[in-house]
Amino acid sequence: MKEKDSKVIIITGASSGIGEVTAKLLAKNGASVVLAARREDRLKSIVHAIEQTGGQAVYRKTDVTSPEDMKKLAQVAFERYGRIDVLINNAGLQPLSRLDTLRIQEWDEAIDVNIKGVLHGIAAVLPRMRRQQSGHIINISSLLGQKVIPMTAVYSATKFAVRAITEGLRQEESPTSRIRATSISPGMIDTGVHDNPEWPSISPDRVAAAIAYVIDQPEDTTINDILIRPTLQTI
Repeated sequence: MKEKDSKVIIITGASSGIGEVTAKLLAKNGASVVLAARREDRLKSIVHAIEQTGGQAVYRKTDVTSPEDMKKLAQVAFERYGRIDVLINNAGLQPLSRLDTLRIQEWDEAIDVNIKGVLHGIAAVLPRMRRQQSGHIINISSLLGQKVIPMTAVYSATKFAVRAITEGLRQEESPTSRIRATSISPGMIDTGVHDNPEWPSISPDRVAAAIAYVIDQPEDTTINDILIRPTLQTI
């Protein structure tokens, strides 16, 4: 039996793209998935699709910028399934603009979702995982969390922060509470955001497969950092 079978997995940003595809794959493989996003109609549709194929899924409309929302999401998972094995912090915004455009509100929103949202997710599940002496927190960063190009300064900063938080979590928790920490950094993924036919992209299925692989490792092994990019991508 694979490690992800029967695991309880929370996924934020689950209403589309990487989150939706990952939820469907993990449920197909036997996990019980708890989906979170702001678009309730999409969450209902995805849960229905998973249940139609025999999978286990529930959802809660959630704003990751709210610590209380994230605590309630974790409570839903625990009350329904009795434990929390994996949190996938996938919700994110991708602002692309030059700094001299001064899009301050857009910058604030990206910081709130991409950085604070990850921290709120960790805060919501960490106490239970510590009591369990097991758990796995997977944070979705970006290729642009490893390099900066024009128009990505703020987005790159938030995704650099995600990688730093993940590494800090690993150092603090893995040796004592056995909680695993993973950062996954996609390059150009065909999610419908900022599509450009001149930019090579790959399906979110590729990222979902990587997430499944990471979860599938034995408890004594952690894949800490994965970078995924299209073969044709130059940056």
